[in-house]
Amino acid sequence: MRGSGNPRLSSTPAPTAGELGLLVAISTLADMGPVRASALLEGRSTAEAWEAILANSIRPEDPLRRCPGVNAELLTKWADQARGMDPAATLADHCEQGVRIMTPADSAWPQRLVGDPEPPMLLYARGIPDIAAGPCVAIVGTRRCTSYGRSVAAELGEGLARAGVGVVSGLASGIDATAQRAAFGAGGRVIGVVGSGLDRIYPRSSGDLWRRLGEGGLLLSECPLGTSPAAWRFPSRNRIVAALADVVVVVESASRGGSMYTVDSAVERGRPVMSVPGPIRSPASLGTNRLIAEGCAPVCDVGDVLAAVGMAVESGEAGGPESGAGSQRTPSGDPAAVLDAIGWESQSLAGLCLATGLDPGQVTTALIRLESEGLVCCDGGWWQRTG
Repeated sequence: MRGSGNPRLSSTPAPTAGELGLLVAISTLADMGPVRASALLEGRSTAEAWEAILANSIRPEDPLRRCPGVNAELLTKWADQARGMDPAATLADHCEQGVRIMTPADSAWPQRLVGDPEPPMLLYARGIPDIAAGPCVAIVGTRRCTSYGRSVAAELGEGLARAGVGVVSGLASGIDATAQRAAFGAGGRVIGVVGSGLDRIYPRSSGDLWRRLGEGGLLLSECPLGTSPAAWRFPSRNRIVAALADVVVVVESASRGGSMYTVDSAVERGRPVMSVPGPIRSPASLGTNRLIAEGCAPVCDVGDVLAAVGMAVESGEAGGPESGAGSQRTPSGDPAAVLDAIGWESQSLAGLCLATGLDPGQVTTALIRLESEGLVCCDGGWWQRTG
């Protein structure tokens, strides 16, 4: 069941239609992020904030001027942009395009965002808002995932969905989208948080998932329609992913990258972080293995994650990265040499020939045999071990 309801009653006054239009207009200003919006509204009503932008009357001592990057040039740009804008028409356009605009006063505002250190000013939503209630786990990781990481992400997404746990992520290609597709396919509650306007699909490869969540899941953004993806928006988006989850699971990640922004946001919010162990020579597992070394709990199967959110799992029901391995045959001869040469890193045909001393025909025959047994796969000319 995708929806579960949120009975919380908010004590925050609901904005009038006019005020909501102004908030939407403010969020539309170029490079207006959550920190800048909060500083602009500090000590001002929504109408006063909008008037200050229109009049370009933000003084040097104003909290907004202390935000990095806010200078006279940007304030002039905002004033010019605001003067050509009709807030009421902007609000109406969102409504006509089926976008629900949520404020902290909305009954569907996610409970986990109440008291957040950096809450969004607004959330733009398509789908079923109340599915963010109930236990949720964020599954995140690298876009450049291996077949091992992709398999584990799908297994965790499906397992959590079948257990009634919502899956939160950012629809990025790789680990994020794989986990969310698997969870949605299992009938689960799936929440996607994106770093652009809801009408700006990014990446294009996630377009199918984007549309599905907009109908039977929940698609969220703090960006108004028309907002193009920008590099700074994705780390900002990741804080919402972390905030909406009870636990954050990192499947594969380099030592740096977007996943680690999510980890930092989770730690700031007191959310537990768990990590999937991987091959020590795999670049895609450098970050996850380091997290475990630093004290994060390892994830060996979906049962570990369910236990972390306070849910029990029957013995034998939890699958893991090694599930089904016992049914595979142990290769011998040339296939064994090739499999050993692949290890847990991606290898090219030329590299395997060099490592094994076999000629291309022998290596190719061995790879066909290994692939038929489900032990390796090829991705863009690079061979990876899957079992």
